[in-house]
Formats: sequence, structure tokens, C-alpha cells
Amino acid sequence: MMKTFDSSLSRRQFLGSTAVTVLFASTPDALARSISGRLPWSPFAANPPTAVRPGPWLFFTHDEAVTVEAIVDRLIPADDLSVGGKDAGCAVFIDRQLAGFFGSAERLYMKGPFTKGTPQQGLQSPVLPTERYRAGLALLNEYCRNTHAGKSFVELGAQEQDEALQGLEQGSVNLGGSDGKAFFELVLQNAMEGFFADPIYGGNKDMASWKMIGFPGARYDYRDFVTRHNERYPLPPVSIMGRADWGGKG
Repeated sequence: MMKTFDSSLSRRQFLGSTAVTVLFASTPDALARSISGRLPWSPFAANPPTAVRPGPWLFFTHDEAVTVEAIVDRLIPADDLSVGGKDAGCAVFIDRQLAGFFGSAERLYMKGPFTKGTPQQGLQSPVLPTERYRAGLALLNEYCRNTHAGKSFVELGAQEQDEALQGLEQGSVNLGGSDGKAFFELVLQNAMEGFFADPIYGGNKDMASWKMIGFPGARYDYRDFVTRHNERYPLPPVSIMGRADWGGKG
């Protein structure tokens, strides 16, 4: 993960430093699979992923949604390599995750005591992801209005948006007692997950990020390519859901 948000960094530098980490880190849904029934275990007893369908926002209000879309577009701006975070569906991914068990942390241990852990231990807090997003977005817009003549985050120019995000990351933006740095890190992590995760979860629209980095996706058979080293994989990526040109069958 990048240490400092810098709008001057190229997309290739940004994605090159994050793609491997996120691709091999499961999404919250994948991490939280549970085995149903009693022993002995049987195949297909786990909770399968449910494909995200187009539709209205499930967690975000309209104002929250457009703010998140603006944020992910600054974290992952569009360029000649691929679409930006908004068009890739990162905000949709985050919305659906917050509307599910990730948002309520129902499959995480959430009892105290809560102490400040090391960076390797991650965030330790009783604040739910839904609460952190709702408060963080509201306080970010309040900060922007107070410092930019009444303009919300989405009304700012790209440079001003970057400065606000840099302030959150560095801890110099005061969100009224809320942990702005933790909010930034959560949004950044979720944006990367939405950009690189399987499209079944609502992000990575049209497998844009996979096409960009040459990731083959969920193909079941690589025997013809095992010994072909230092050669770009020639076939298009495949989602868990399959490909549209397969008639919807994976």
C-alpha cells in the first residue's frame, strides 16, 4: 500500500504497488465464508458469493454516494490505461459491502478491550464500518464547506480534492474528533478491493483492472501455459460468473 497519497504519481506506479497485494487478498465476502451443517463436511456447503445486480444504492444516500464516487475517482483516476474508480464500480462495491455483513462487522470479534495496536495488528475499534463511513463523509463535507466557501467535496476542483485527501491521510485535517486518517485508510483499502476484486462483487466493471495488468481471473485450466515462462497470457480474463461470450456459463 502506498505510504503517501500523491496526485503526481502515475497510475502505473500506484497500481503496480497495490495490484499484487489486493488480488491475492480475499474480499470481505470471501474471507467470511462459513461452513453450514454438521460434520462431516461436504462439497458446496459454504456460502457462495452472490452476484451484485444493478440498482439503487443500498447503504449510501445520494449525497454520500456522489461523494464516494468523487473520492474513488481521485484515488484511481482515469487515464490511457483504464477507467477511473467511479466507472470501474468502486463506489457500488463499497455500497454493497457496507449493506452486508462487512458493514456491521457481524463476523468479526467486536468486544473490548480496544487498545491502539501496532500497524501490523490493524485497526482496533468498536466503530463499525457503516458508522465510520457515515460520519466520515459528513465530516469531510463539513470540513470542505468550512474551508472552501461553502463548497462540498464534489464541488471542489481536482487539486483541492487531492489536498483534502492528503490532509486526511496525513492526519492534518480535523474531522471534529473523528479519526480522519482511519477513515482515509478504510476508503483507500475498499477502493482498491473494488477495483481489483472479481466483478461479481460490483466493482472491476468489465474486468478493466484485470485486462490492464494481464491477470487471467478465474480460469480453471492453465496446463497449456505452465511451461511458457516470460510470456504474456493471451486469453481474456474470466470472472467467477464466467464470460458474457460463453452465454453466461462459467
